[in-house]
Amino acid sequence: MRRMFMVAVTIACAAFGAVAQGVVVSGFVGKADGGAALEYAGVVLSTADSVFVGGSVTDADGRFRIEAKEAGDFVLSLSCVGFESRRLNLGRTLADTVIADILMAEAAVELANVTVSASASTDRLDRRLVYPTESQLKAATNGIDLITQLMLPKISVDLLNNVLKLPGGGEPQYRINGAKVESQDIIALRPADIIRIEYHDNPGLRYGNAEAVLDYIVRRPETGGSLNLSLQDALTAVLGNNNASGRINHKRSEFSLFYGISQRDFYRMWRDNTETFRFADGSTLTRREAGEPDHGQMIWQNLNAGYSYMNTARMLNISFRMYTNNTPHFDYHGTLYNIEHPEDRVLMTDRSANSTLRPALDLYYQENLPRNQTLVLNLVGTYNATDSRRNYTESRPGGPLLTDVGSDVQGLKRSIIGEAIYEKKLGANAISVGIKHIHAETDNRYDGISRVQSEMTQQESSAYAEYKGKLGKLNYSLAGALLRSAFAQQGIADRYDKYSVQARLVLQYALPGSSSLRLITGTGSNMPSLSDLSAVDQAVDSIQIRRGNPQLKPFFSYRSNLDYNLRTGALNLNLWAIYEYQHRAIMEEKFIENDKIVQTWNNQKNFQRLATRLSIRLGPIAKLLNIEASGGINHYISNGNSYRHTYTNPFTNITLIATYRKMSLITGLETSWDRFMGETMSGGENIHFMMIQYKHKDLALAVGMFNPFVDNYRQRSENRSRYASYLRSNYINESSRLLNLRLNWSFAFGRKVDAASKRISNTDEDAGVMSTGK
Repeated sequence: MRRMFMVAVTIACAAFGAVAQGVVVSGFVGKADGGAALEYAGVVLSTADSVFVGGSVTDADGRFRIEAKEAGDFVLSLSCVGFESRRLNLGRTLADTVIADILMAEAAVELANVTVSASASTDRLDRRLVYPTESQLKAATNGIDLITQLMLPKISVDLLNNVLKLPGGGEPQYRINGAKVESQDIIALRPADIIRIEYHDNPGLRYGNAEAVLDYIVRRPETGGSLNLSLQDALTAVLGNNNASGRINHKRSEFSLFYGISQRDFYRMWRDNTETFRFADGSTLTRREAGEPDHGQMIWQNLNAGYSYMNTARMLNISFRMYTNNTPHFDYHGTLYNIEHPEDRVLMTDRSANSTLRPALDLYYQENLPRNQTLVLNLVGTYNATDSRRNYTESRPGGPLLTDVGSDVQGLKRSIIGEAIYEKKLGANAISVGIKHIHAETDNRYDGISRVQSEMTQQESSAYAEYKGKLGKLNYSLAGALLRSAFAQQGIADRYDKYSVQARLVLQYALPGSSSLRLITGTGSNMPSLSDLSAVDQAVDSIQIRRGNPQLKPFFSYRSNLDYNLRTGALNLNLWAIYEYQHRAIMEEKFIENDKIVQTWNNQKNFQRLATRLSIRLGPIAKLLNIEASGGINHYISNGNSYRHTYTNPFTNITLIATYRKMSLITGLETSWDRFMGETMSGGENIHFMMIQYKHKDLALAVGMFNPFVDNYRQRSENRSRYASYLRSNYINESSRLLNLRLNWSFAFGRKVDAASKRISNTDEDAGVMSTGK
């Protein structure tokens, strides 16, 4: 039995003015459970209006070949005893077409007297290829909903914010046909247009620092286009995520426009905070902040406009993105009192406001060269303007101000990112090489303790090479990169110009049955952020100061990941373990200077993390029910220059999805995945939810409730510094028993063909400004 690497479905377009001619449709059919060739599968080619064109039966290698006398709009139908039938819309087919790795899932089987049906997916060395079933596509309203149905390992769905989450609260990198997009673009996808999803759960060097990548491979209209509307608003609070998008296609060109707005407006937001300070003379002060409800208001907007041109040889994509964030209120107030002397109390206010304006222009070009070669060029320019204001006060009731700390930071960052990648397929193997350069300049003005103008320049250049191959049942990938990092700050002598090397090895071995074992190990180099490098002091309150450190240096990291996958019938099991080590990691530290406690950053001894997680998915059961349960443990070790801390955090996640005809029920709970680094623990969320959805054709209506069984929403954090420690809880009352209504509508017109893939995309979202709040 022979197993091939997935290659993109290619549909060659005839040159302008070409006459009608015969075409050949050929390909490979395999079993979804492992990818082995499927023999004796019936393949029928017909026109879009069901007129028979030709038929074939797959041979022992899973191959088929059908000739059509002339080009046309074709549909490919596949069937085999014991397997679910499949139907592929090929769209306008003008030249010979090769379709690789058509995977067919086993038909319903008996498992413990319960009828189940498997889904179609197969593992590759660097990614998992997932082919949604017809029932999953019908139940989903958009690309995010589809992930809910698929229940991919290590991915959880935040239904309230319409995004996907990674363990620890991170967000995967989204792509459509290889082009990087935002989560709102995934919401705008029509499930019927999605061919497959390529899930990179541990991306390689070419994806930068992404924790995971989800690449949606979708059909592209040759004519016509689509309109999409997504509205989601809470009924018990001001909380909404709304967007609209549209695409128009004309021959080889596509025009797209997207607009999204999200808002939050809370009036019952507060924090409780207990801080302990230890001073140079040996004295201590423990004071508690008893918070009272206050105001939090946030508005985010995204505008994306794009044009792309594509034919069989090349692709040009031009994207303009505009992001704005306006947070006029992020306010806290309450009473501060001395734990030992409760009568010693003051009134406290901590009010912040900030705004961001970030336009970006993305130019992308891809040339498909002869002999399985591809050249990709990408250039991105970003302008990032920020304005951050904060005012902190302490006063006696009815008396004058005792403390009045104010800051105003005007930030401006300009960056340009250029990248070039060359790829060549060598049979079952492949090689790719690439170069990348990032140049960023900041011009920030800090008004606070004093007025400071901070001008910084940061550069990073890299070159990488990667080779993928196969030896029997062993798939392997070896990659290496050379990096140069440079930093300079006007008026400051401290700067660096360093070279480093990165390496990455991936080994995947196919075990007996439908299981595999994979090892991913590699080294990396991490640059300091521009905000941490700023030679600036910012007052936090009457006791504490936050200070940047221009002496920070890039540091080395090592990461190793081992995972085991098993898929049989309705059971999907994933077990993984990870070890992470960062040498001279940049982490916080605090020290006493005069009568103040200073918080800054430094290259500490090391940071380590060990984690393990088991995920079990069962379903679909009777084509009705899917259940996923996962759990694991994180263990953190922070070795600073003057401290050592450890922290252990168990976590669980359970999701249940029931679908019957046009109705769906989604319910789940998630315990906190905490993150500990340096001396600070940043707590995750404990949430539970329930949502009921009705879908009729392209219209879906859903109603849900988040945290229905608690009367308040809380997020914890902790700091263990010996000079200034704290235990803090942030509350948002509106986030409990939150009733939510969602409406999705989409409309499409025009015929479909597969789109070429945009291979890379870059973005710069770091503002380079040091924060000032607690």
